[in-house]
Amino acid sequence: MKTIRVAMWSGPRNISTAMMRAWGNRSDTQVIDEPLYGSYLYQSGKKHPMYKEIMHAQGTDATKIISHLITDKLPPGKHIYYQKHMCHHLGDDLYLDWVTQLNNIFLIRDPRYVLASYIKKHKQVTAKDLAYPQQLKLFNYIRDKCAYPPMV
Repeated sequence: MKTIRVAMWSGPRNISTAMMRAWGNRSDTQVIDEPLYGSYLYQSGKKHPMYKEIMHAQGTDATKIISHLITDKLPPGKHIYYQKHMCHHLGDDLYLDWVTQLNNIFLIRDPRYVLASYIKKHKQVTAKDLAYPQQLKLFNYIRDKCAYPPMV
């Protein structure tokens, strides 16, 4: 059976982990959680909690990580590869052509709730922190390059 690669694109505080866990409950689905996070931490220099461990576990070479995301074979019995991505982990200079090989979906929560949740942990916030400009750029890219518009 052909592998279906689903990329769920989100920003922080969008309840994306709950969505990933729901997909992970399917017996035919392999999930991966924020595979570009280590690369993002390395490129941005951000010192998030456990950043060294994350970079070590995930790697920091975005090109290598992306290659795995679009080519890896799944374990027996699995034919759906659900990838939970954060749009701001893409970085400003990361090429996007690889996303055309995925089934792209955008998870967007009401910004009022996103902001209310985000400011509980962060005193200052920008639209970029919430990944809105990155989501728009990625959405437009997928809309323009793929045969079908991404689901939202």
